[in-house]
Amino acid sequence: MNADPRVVPSAAPSAAPSAVWGPLSRFGLAVAVAAAAIDQAMKLWLLFVFDLGGRGIVTLTPFFDLVLTWNTGISYGLLRQQGPFGQWALLALKAIAVILLWIWLSRVTSRLTALSLGLIIGGAVGNAIDRFAYGAVADFALFHLSTASFSFNWYVFNLADVAIVAGVIGLLYETLVGDGAAKAP
Repeated sequence: MNADPRVVPSAAPSAAPSAVWGPLSRFGLAVAVAAAAIDQAMKLWLLFVFDLGGRGIVTLTPFFDLVLTWNTGISYGLLRQQGPFGQWALLALKAIAVILLWIWLSRVTSRLTALSLGLIIGGAVGNAIDRFAYGAVADFALFHLSTASFSFNWYVFNLADVAIVAGVIGLLYETLVGDGAAKAP
């Protein structure tokens, strides 16, 4: 006990910020788990219950079809890999990206940024599960437009890709319009 009234006892030392856990990590983790789980549930249903591979192209609307494709590369089929070494290299690259995104998540204070990072992490994990289980990522959604003189097919994608794109849009919004823009020097 310090008897000197001029000396103010120091407060308990505050916990040092963690590189792996922050104020919104639990929220971001919940978003990531939900995104990966929904993606995997949809893929499992389409592959093993609906049997999309056996049905071929399933037309849902004049501009949207379900069609099973296996992506051995990364986004938009870039860096396609056929052998196990290439697939493991892509998994390693994805793991590094998820770790870096998680470290970023541990430092954020905005719920929109945490939501966005959780969506990106969850989408990456959902696609990584495919790559690990099947050696390629199952894609199934195809938007297209066809007229008498014009035809356009978008890339075939899945719900993990939707989560990643939504997360990137959230980060861009936060940076350009939201609180992130106000904090810029």
